[in-house]
Amino acid sequence: MTFIPVILCGGSGSRLWPVSRELHPKPFIRLEDGQSLVQKAFLRAALLPEVTQILTVTNRELFFKTEDDYREVNRDQLFTSYILEPCARNTAPAIAVAVEQVIADHGEDALLLVLPADHLIADQPAFNAAVARAAALAQAGRIVTFGIRPDRPETGYGYIEAEGDRVLRFVEKPALQQAQEYLANGRYLWNSGMFCFGAGVMRREMARHCPELLEQAAACLAQSRMSQGKGFSEVALDASSFASLPDISIDYAIMEKTAEMAVVACDIGWNDIGSWSALGDLVTPDASGNRVEGQALMQDSTNCYVRAGERLVAAVGVSNLVIVDTPDALLVVDRERVQEVKHVYNQLKAGGSDIYKLHRTVHRPWGTYTVLGEGERFKIKRIEVKPGASLSLQMHHHRSEHWIVVSGMAKVVNGDHELFVRTNESTYIPAGHKHRLENPGILNLVMIEVQSGEYLGEDDIIRFQDIYGRS
Repeated sequence: MTFIPVILCGGSGSRLWPVSRELHPKPFIRLEDGQSLVQKAFLRAALLPEVTQILTVTNRELFFKTEDDYREVNRDQLFTSYILEPCARNTAPAIAVAVEQVIADHGEDALLLVLPADHLIADQPAFNAAVARAAALAQAGRIVTFGIRPDRPETGYGYIEAEGDRVLRFVEKPALQQAQEYLANGRYLWNSGMFCFGAGVMRREMARHCPELLEQAAACLAQSRMSQGKGFSEVALDASSFASLPDISIDYAIMEKTAEMAVVACDIGWNDIGSWSALGDLVTPDASGNRVEGQALMQDSTNCYVRAGERLVAAVGVSNLVIVDTPDALLVVDRERVQEVKHVYNQLKAGGSDIYKLHRTVHRPWGTYTVLGEGERFKIKRIEVKPGASLSLQMHHHRSEHWIVVSGMAKVVNGDHELFVRTNESTYIPAGHKHRLENPGILNLVMIEVQSGEYLGEDDIIRFQDIYGRS
């Protein structure tokens, strides 16, 4: 039996702004132990018996970030495959494409285990046991969901009413009184959003309940670009055909309609990290109930969660606050109102501010850049390029750039010239010149870029060649 864990990695993470941004969503948040949520999801899947391949469905903008995170923890060199979405289309299209790809590679008898990338599971042995029970049911033709036994009346989760392993119904997020009744009843479980099923079974149920979605997903896959290398494969989904798929969750498309539904009730230390309070609860409190990550001074303050970034945070005479500091944004919110952070995110997005989308340090396939300062007609960046990596051959219409190497050596194309720029040397690139930056060395290349011109937006770029497929 082929068993493929499928990690769904995406989402906006609007409730965990300002650490979570559109191009740095919740799965990439690093916890106190230094690991990101997507790394923990990868390790959770890798520790299951007989797993030799992990398939990840993610946005193509997040591919290189995901690949970098996996590289840090993939010590057993598991085969990693990716399906890259050009835009967000919810869980049903993502799963439909994954099912079609797995059937093409492994046949209809393969089992899929669908795991969100942004959850925590504290008890790996209990998780392994729950997956084994789910796999047995899936082999018998069932579509299995994992129900978490509730330990409190939670209004932020959907519920499953169950009788043994039989699903009676799915319930939307309830009001508090209803959640209390569910807890007392004993038949209700939290809906974890994790599933296990046979590829052929899911295809059959999709053909029955959402045939157009399945047909569109198969057609999209047939038009998509596929590539494979040592230890990995990649499918870049066709943009126009994927964008035409309906935006619908797998719960609405299949789970609430199929007669093959089953549930495995489990206690696995599950947490979906849905708010800053949930993230703060992972940190050990001090004697005053304060939970602190980073450098903070807490004076006469109680029951606060502080996540300090590069600066010292001092809190005096406050209680029940969440304080999250990043280089370009500071969040202060009452612990009872953390779900409302998403409204700030939505306001920033509606207003056209990049602070909902990007951090000051932005990850690219070749490395990172950090905006150090900017003003009228100028911007200063710190650029770090990984060994062997190269930026695209590109041109800007509205800005000139001055590059100063501070560490390492750069190979530069500047117009018709190719040159090497060493530490403490520089080169000037006028607007309209084709140019490219490459790191030919074995250590990271660090340089300062000074931009000047009438328009300094990131969209003033024409790519002529790009090893990462962005031209």
